[in-house]
Amino acid sequence: MTQAQPLNFQQLLDEHAPELSAVIGNARSSIMDEGALSTKVKTLMMLICDSLLNHESGVTNLANRARALGASEAEITEAVGVAYLMGGLPAAVAGSNAYRNIQKG
Repeated sequence: MTQAQPLNFQQLLDEHAPELSAVIGNARSSIMDEGALSTKVKTLMMLICDSLLNHESGVTNLANRARALGASEAEITEAVGVAYLMGGLPAAVAGSNAYRNIQKG
């Protein structure tokens, strides 16, 4: 028996709070679009933040998203290092989730 994937927060908000979901989605699009910083760099920055906040599954998802945007393993490793520098061992533990479920393209 296959277990269904849990819904992510955006799907839950789409279903239960569509107006809030739209606000968040619009803000995300506005912030994450290419600008002075590339979307790849912004995604690596989000990976650092999720490491600092101990959001392990977020780190995994963001690392895979960064890879899809062209981030190298060296760039991901440097991002995990920055998280460690700013947040210590707990950030490194959460950051190590960047290496879970690596999706090769």
